[in-house]
Amino acid sequence: MSNMPARAPAASPETLARLAALGAAVRARRTSLELSVVTTAEAASMSRATLHRIERGEPSVTMGAWMSAMAVLGLDLDADLRAGTAQSHDSAPAGRTDARPPPGPIRVADYPQLARAAWSIPGAPTVSPSEALALYERGWRHLDPAAMANHERELLAELVSTVGNGHLLV
Repeated sequence: MSNMPARAPAASPETLARLAALGAAVRARRTSLELSVVTTAEAASMSRATLHRIERGEPSVTMGAWMSAMAVLGLDLDADLRAGTAQSHDSAPAGRTDARPPPGPIRVADYPQLARAAWSIPGAPTVSPSEALALYERGWRHLDPAAMANHERELLAELVSTVGNGHLLV
């Protein structure tokens, strides 16, 4: 078996344009965070070449690779497949019956384990609830849950409940 990239599937011009725009958004986010290709690729468990292909919007890159790169950069792309509409983590997931909104912007410095997980967002004073949950999930193996203060445990529980639809993906 070779390590050659997969053959690109047939794609419409609209799909190619959307992939190119998404790739440009990934690159813009990476450069705005002042992260190198190497650092970002390593954090996303992929090669530099794969990250470059994502940033070019190549359709042959797996969805898993796209999602890994976006997650490392704090970008989010959720789709409600039943309704066929895009949805962000900050809105109520389909099927949720409570009307409780997720917490507002979260001050990173107030939560030591979150600050530890936010290494990829240098100097970010606040993050959205979906960004905070994504940071906890991506950085979980580097965190010390036993060292979390009660207020940080409460925040994480609230994020899991409101943003994660009851699931912490670690």
